[in-house]
Amino acid sequence: MSSSPNLYLLIALAPLVGAILAGLFGTGFLGRPIGRRASHMITILGVLISAVGSVFVLLDVLDGNTFDGNVYTWSLIGKTALHIGFLIDPLSAMMMVVVTSVSLMVHIYTIGYMADDPGYQRFFSYISLFTFSMLMLVMSNNMLQLFFGWEAVGLVSYLLIGFWYTRPTAIKANMKAFLINRVGDFGFVLGIGLLFAYVGSMNYGDLFEQADNLTTMSFPGTDWMLLTVACISLFIGAMGKSAQVPLHAWLPDSMEGPTPISALIHAATMVTAGIFMVARFSPLFEHSDTALSFIIVIGAIGALFLGILGIIQTDIKRVVAYSTLSQLGYMTVALGASAYSVAIFHLMTHAFFKALLFLGAGSVIIGMHHDQDIRNMGGLRKYMPITWITFLLGTLALVGTPFFSGFYSKENIIEAAHAANVWGASFAYYATLIGVFVTSLYSFRVYFLVFHGKPRFDTTGAHGHAAHGHDDHAAHGTVAAATVAHADAHGHDAHAHGHDDHGHDDHGHGHGGVPHESPWVVTLPLILLAIPSVLVGAWVIDPMLFGGFFDGVISVLPQHPAMHELGEEFHGWVAYGLHAFQTLPFWLVVAGAVAAWYCYLINPAVPAAIKHRLRFVNMVLENKYFVDWVNEQVIARGSRVLGRGLWQTGDRGLIDGLVVNGSARLVGWVAAASRHLQSGYIYHYAFAMIIGIMALVTFFVLIPQ
Repeated sequence: MSSSPNLYLLIALAPLVGAILAGLFGTGFLGRPIGRRASHMITILGVLISAVGSVFVLLDVLDGNTFDGNVYTWSLIGKTALHIGFLIDPLSAMMMVVVTSVSLMVHIYTIGYMADDPGYQRFFSYISLFTFSMLMLVMSNNMLQLFFGWEAVGLVSYLLIGFWYTRPTAIKANMKAFLINRVGDFGFVLGIGLLFAYVGSMNYGDLFEQADNLTTMSFPGTDWMLLTVACISLFIGAMGKSAQVPLHAWLPDSMEGPTPISALIHAATMVTAGIFMVARFSPLFEHSDTALSFIIVIGAIGALFLGILGIIQTDIKRVVAYSTLSQLGYMTVALGASAYSVAIFHLMTHAFFKALLFLGAGSVIIGMHHDQDIRNMGGLRKYMPITWITFLLGTLALVGTPFFSGFYSKENIIEAAHAANVWGASFAYYATLIGVFVTSLYSFRVYFLVFHGKPRFDTTGAHGHAAHGHDDHAAHGTVAAATVAHADAHGHDAHAHGHDDHGHDDHGHGHGGVPHESPWVVTLPLILLAIPSVLVGAWVIDPMLFGGFFDGVISVLPQHPAMHELGEEFHGWVAYGLHAFQTLPFWLVVAGAVAAWYCYLINPAVPAAIKHRLRFVNMVLENKYFVDWVNEQVIARGSRVLGRGLWQTGDRGLIDGLVVNGSARLVGWVAAASRHLQSGYIYHYAFAMIIGIMALVTFFVLIPQ
């Protein structure tokens, strides 16, 4: 028996119900009849229903059952109908499983991580609402509903990033995320508007049927292909949502939110929305090589250069955040190479191991009494064995270790870039190849500094660095971890404040002492996420990439040969994994791991020496390529100057001064002059009539007929 629209509604609405109940009745908004325990039980139940339902839907889709239909007519204007509906196919079903399963792990994890936070119920309401928004996005069958989910996800992420709204850094971070995403969404709206204007429908099916006709149209007033303009506009929206250069700057700062949100937003959900959207619109993107070139170049820049920034971070969450930026770049490269299925494959594998790494980082933070600085750690594998082994498994998956999930997806992206024939593909190939070494270097740097070596934390129980938990007390910098010691008994280094001076969760107050393993509600999600992080790549690579899983869903034209060449080289997951030991990416992984081991465990003076010799490079990296400076000093300040000029000249000078006030003065002057003509004497009026008649007669006489 196949699934039905009622099941789809249940999957989408169950998290919404939980969010409403916890938000309205657990936060004091309408009283507090629902307590902390009931809030997390209601929201977890809603997400659990969605997760189980999503698995059922996926199994149903694998049996060949799909659905594309409307459940509600939102608006009818003339013959234009706007609907709320669902498109259930392999792509949406897979995304539903990923979103709900990761969200379920995050919900369970939150019980332990946010146990002492006064906003406990509010947080559960937010993350459940976030899950509903993401489901509406991936299940939509039209651009209207897609845009609703797109904006709803952005709105809830704004609330979550600024969850601790009393902190100035949190306010700045959520405003930054909100504004940058609005820039991307402006392009997204333009793309949707263009397609709707020329197709006359918001439904995916109608839109894709007109793909060939759209290729014959030009953008008005230019010789540009209309479809190219529309696709690039859509991708600009994806650049904001999926944090691609130059609209990426919001994502590292979003670490101001609680760690569970880092996993929910940055691993499996919000940031993958742009990747999903481009894959969904593959029937359009395939017709524009210009748009594909734009995509692959942007992705390559992010994969390499944003990954490099992870090498200098000292906040454990920020390292994982920059890793996310880099991996999103890899997914984008796959999209530009017309390997859409590979991009979705990496989206799925990345969701599990990156959620594992974010939640593992949160577990470390709990064990370290809410200290996030990796320079204050070391040797934690003895104190936190479960967190250690699961974090190691996530790291091995991230760097692309053979037979781990990340290996199968990342390796295929590199090969797809090599096989692609669009402009920029060669640059993308070498960028992703170098990115393998970079990823291995910063990943093992964190792993070794946190879990190996001599402990660098205070075990006396003194009121130390972590006791405050506030970001303005953090001793951040970019000096090699092993060379930095606490400056005084309080654990503060007054001279070590650096570029990421605001990265600490402060919902709790620790008091130093020996690190400890996290409670089971934290470690259980780590164990459950570690399983797919290791195995899911081998399980699904054959059917998802080469077994026709996306047939009829993702379109690839014959002139884009990447997927064909990947299929010719694939001979099973075992042979593929064994062959990897002979390839350059594997040895780049090994080189990165060895370099990190030597620099941060054996000879910590090397990073300090490199930093000293490459001061200019280090300065550029610490300032994050000056993207924030350009945004704040050029774009933002320029916008303010332009706005002030338009206000002074346009609004006050022209509109108020000339049009509004000027017309009022003109009317006043005419009225004043008219008063002199209104004398009240009949002979004055008769004289005026005579003058008028003479003027009229003169006009008709002198003007030739």
